[in-house]
Amino acid sequence: MENIYGFNHYSFFTEMSELASRNNSFDLSLGLPDFAIDERLKYFLKESADAIHHNYEPIAGNPLLIENIIKFNLKRENKISLKENEITIVPCATFALYTSLKCILNQGDEVIIIQPSYYTYGPSVFLNGGIPVYYDLDNDFVINWEKLQNCISEKTKAIIVNSPQNPTGKIWDQSDWNQLYELIKNREIYLISEEIYDTYCYDGIQHYSSFIHPELKKRTFCIFSFGKMFHSTGWKVSYLLTSEELTPKFRCHQQYISYSANAPAQYAVAKYLEVFDSSENQKLMQHKRDIFNKLIADTPLQTEQKSQGSVFQVVNFRNVSKTMTDVEFSRWLTIEKKVACLPLSAFYNSKQDSDYVRFSFSKKDEVIIQALEHLRKNL
Repeated sequence: MENIYGFNHYSFFTEMSELASRNNSFDLSLGLPDFAIDERLKYFLKESADAIHHNYEPIAGNPLLIENIIKFNLKRENKISLKENEITIVPCATFALYTSLKCILNQGDEVIIIQPSYYTYGPSVFLNGGIPVYYDLDNDFVINWEKLQNCISEKTKAIIVNSPQNPTGKIWDQSDWNQLYELIKNREIYLISEEIYDTYCYDGIQHYSSFIHPELKKRTFCIFSFGKMFHSTGWKVSYLLTSEELTPKFRCHQQYISYSANAPAQYAVAKYLEVFDSSENQKLMQHKRDIFNKLIADTPLQTEQKSQGSVFQVVNFRNVSKTMTDVEFSRWLTIEKKVACLPLSAFYNSKQDSDYVRFSFSKKDEVIIQALEHLRKNL
């Protein structure tokens, strides 16, 4: 079923998760963690019930949370130096992306979306009067700058970048941001930079934010997610970085959509940031990625490139089937082989068939092990 914008109400994401549930399959399809959050985070949420007034927080967000976001970003190896007026607490990354687009788009403006990409990007552009222009990565999932430049027109108003990227696990480094700036520096083009997997960079790679670039930051809406960082997606607390010039524009729209984010959770997140060690977070998820890739090597499925970041691994399935589409293969694997994944075509507007599926390793170790052992025996 499609809506008036031509997008499916019923996505592959929903379908595959429901298929996994109905067929009692190991669900590696979605990036939803199935393990417990830190007990300290639970404690701070309980503490917040007694410590706060339970009314709206300021539109900018809880002052302690803003203060601790500044401190947290100064602890990074690639430090992000922030001012209070460059930070806005938001309910979630999807809200931040949608509202950022609302700040800048006029009817008919074009927005470049790098594919494969998360399925909300195109609809968010359409709903704000814009026109998505899709740039498809080649099979190595590396940016071809000449091809990207060819997507830019006089109507281009923004480019959406996701790093570490869902689903490919690719990470943009300083040179990539420099390259992007060279393409847009003489045009009025904004950057929507979704960096929600910033604490999940592997093999010694350190997250390098677009907001560090002194010129890009003037035109960037940079999105982070505490839900992803702390495995607590239902808490609905994220944050947006924008220049002091763009912040009032964003908040002007925000006040009419959500006004503020979850007040008790903001307090709990603020307190937890004072004890949070992102390196432990990174080690936890890299360990899970390594378990996944070690075990999948014993199956016919092929990892061509280890994920550099995020909580996802893209896998080539053509050693198993030369004839099935990636959608058919995903359904077959979920129903017949009892392990759920997502077809890579779900991350393309065209839904064109591919040789790849995406797995999430944001799961308990024993679930990853049992799922991959099951595939080893049954593929």
